[in-house]
Amino acid sequence: MSATLKAQKKLLRKNLAATLNRLDPTIIEEQSRSIVDRVLRLPAFERCRSISCYLSMPAGEVRTDVLVQAILRSGRKLFVPKIHTTSGTMDFLRVYSLDDLASFPSGAWGIKEPPETWQGEKRDEVLGSATESLDVILLPGVAFDRGLSRLGHGKGYYDRFIASYVSTTRPKPLLVGLGLREQLLDHGQVPVGEHDWRLDVLITPDQTITLSSGGQSEQAKSDS
Repeated sequence: MSATLKAQKKLLRKNLAATLNRLDPTIIEEQSRSIVDRVLRLPAFERCRSISCYLSMPAGEVRTDVLVQAILRSGRKLFVPKIHTTSGTMDFLRVYSLDDLASFPSGAWGIKEPPETWQGEKRDEVLGSATESLDVILLPGVAFDRGLSRLGHGKGYYDRFIASYVSTTRPKPLLVGLGLREQLLDHGQVPVGEHDWRLDVLITPDQTITLSSGGQSEQAKSDS
């Protein structure tokens, strides 16, 4: 990554962090509920059998508590991120039930993470398995733009995971970003490098944004 690109990303993260830190938690909850409704109505969600969803931080991003519970109740396979701090990598581990989810301890940044085992057995994982696959990945971010670019927290976990995943014979999952109104920027406002993955879909409280074949943003309004 060039020094210029790194500086641009750092500045944007700093500016967005200041905005997000000022948000009232009730506003985040209200927006998150609208986003959850949109995710559950997404045709790709209705078709999928396996999905990854992040477990949200205590503040500053779309909350996924209700969403992950809905996924588990739907009978779909749910996988959530697990950071391997020694290697600096991330995999997705399976969540088996609501009780399993409720038992997770908090890890880095106050985010709950699954233990490596469940009921005395190694928990199913995605990269560590030749058979597990994902149809959809629901991604967090610091900022998003209408061109479906995403700015993460700077660790590169998702970009490296996706690159590793698609290097296998498994098809690329649909990449769906979840963003608050305050995180959505105009087209081209999020700086990206060659290793940054573009989203397929961005869901905000008001819009489901995709890219047409011509590369222009198409917006599906709330009544669609």
